[in-house]
Amino acid sequence: MTTFALVGAGLGLGLATARRFGTAGHTVALVSRSAEKLNGLTAELARDGIRARGFTADVLDIESLDAALYAAAAALGPIEILQYSPVPRADFMKPVLDTTADGLDAPLAFSVKGPVTAVNAVLPGMRRLGRGTLLFVNGGSAVRPHPDRAGTSIAFAAESAYARILHDALAPENIHAAQLIIPGAIHPDAEHSSPEALAHRLYDIHLKRDGFRHYSEPLPE
Repeated sequence: MTTFALVGAGLGLGLATARRFGTAGHTVALVSRSAEKLNGLTAELARDGIRARGFTADVLDIESLDAALYAAAAALGPIEILQYSPVPRADFMKPVLDTTADGLDAPLAFSVKGPVTAVNAVLPGMRRLGRGTLLFVNGGSAVRPHPDRAGTSIAFAAESAYARILHDALAPENIHAAQLIIPGAIHPDAEHSSPEALAHRLYDIHLKRDGFRHYSEPLPE
């Protein structure tokens, strides 16, 4: 049995995706800053018969993130699928003319150093397995920069570039890197962007291994 590791575990998309991969037979490693949140999520998954465990880490603290993912693999089994989808902080989304050089430090650490740390932690195990999936989840500003959300627009673009390079570099090793763009808000009643619909889409991306960038629905005009 291999492990699905979710960086940025929470209610909504995080829980739905953990449930989707867990019901497919994977153990689930949940990574979040909040131990209380992790306890609630693991209890919820346990009611569905899914073996899950929480690991506390802050993606802005690369040592804690690295340690959490190594601990997850040691406790639950090799990580075959990594999903990186923490929710950016509100203060990352300042207008471009109010954004300073120092103001980009946290968004870039969140969307670049965090993913690089997470990938480097799980890649050796994927190579030993001979397979793996790296899933990156971003908002629409990753492909269409928004002047009022400069921090995330810039940082998501950098994350996209990193993920795309991984897609090309790791394909010969049977490790698939892919990105899912969610243009709008995640809403329980949305046809294509409800947590459950997105979870199924991410699982399909993992199974089909077809292409790099995917959209939950078309970008608005």
